[in-house]
Amino acid sequence: MNEILSQIAAPLLRWFADNKRDLPWRRDAAPYHVWVSEIMLQQTRIEAVTDYYARFTAALPDVRALSEVEDDALLKLWEGLGYYSRARNLKKAAQMIMTDFGGVFPSRYADIIRLPGVGEYTAGAIASICFGERVPAVDGNVLRVVARLTGCRDNVLLPETKKSVTRQLAAVMPDAAGAFNESLMELGETVCLPNGAAQCARCPLQAHCTAYREALTNELPVRIKKTKRTHSEKTVLLITAPDGTLALEKREAPGLLHGMYQLPNVEGHVSEARLTEILAEWGLQPQAVAFYKDAKHVFTHIDWLMKGWRVTASRKSGRFLWVSRADMQNAYPLPTAFRKMLPAEQTK
Repeated sequence: MNEILSQIAAPLLRWFADNKRDLPWRRDAAPYHVWVSEIMLQQTRIEAVTDYYARFTAALPDVRALSEVEDDALLKLWEGLGYYSRARNLKKAAQMIMTDFGGVFPSRYADIIRLPGVGEYTAGAIASICFGERVPAVDGNVLRVVARLTGCRDNVLLPETKKSVTRQLAAVMPDAAGAFNESLMELGETVCLPNGAAQCARCPLQAHCTAYREALTNELPVRIKKTKRTHSEKTVLLITAPDGTLALEKREAPGLLHGMYQLPNVEGHVSEARLTEILAEWGLQPQAVAFYKDAKHVFTHIDWLMKGWRVTASRKSGRFLWVSRADMQNAYPLPTAFRKMLPAEQTK
């Protein structure tokens, strides 16, 4: 058992009782609410999630509603959050709960982790917060807190480091497992901040912290990334028909953003002459073609470098779905990458 970690539960829980934020999914600790919030919070900041969470749970208040929702409606509720496989896995998991668990959210870590889209951290969070199971929930915030407390110089991006921290926390897990896990996360989100922003003067664990004592706060945790970023050039088209409708198409192929709608686009930054040829191949007769904006969108491992062109077509092509501006805003889930290419008045 790590001697430092064995001393943190009592002061941490006292601090959490007095300082925890009033977050909507904390108000009843219902497993459905905690689950939806934890999935939304993956790769997304709390400030960005709150409104999405309220809208999502109002439209889909329980497991059954989520299991039965149409894909387009589900993705529209998720529009702008990114990482859309999270939403698809939520629905798959809801369907699994309906078929395998009689519509009742499973209460054991061993069952929760079987759900699509649920990993060790999410399963630990739900099992401990909602059902009191004494299992750790180790995310990036917790890894940072533990690395600083213990002075650990292992690369926190490696799976074996996370496994080691999980084992250490399991050995010191108090009976109030859910509150303990939440308090570690809260500390990492509000006090033990990354990038040299740690607020050590406010930390309830300052007296136990190796990084504070040895002035290592800016050096820990160690994060060594191996993945190289790539970029992809795209030409994105805002095509308007004579009746004012806009061209959309659905991304059917497996991969990035599949199942979402998109503005017509081609790989590469193409010339106006080549663009005119492509439009003809699509069965369109353009009345006007004009470049109008550049945009960049950052995904996890790839950047899209986009050039947007406005096209006024003399007639519609059966290749596309033609939708009104209001329907594009309200009914069709359009990823943020493509929303960046809409005129400013359509992104409000």
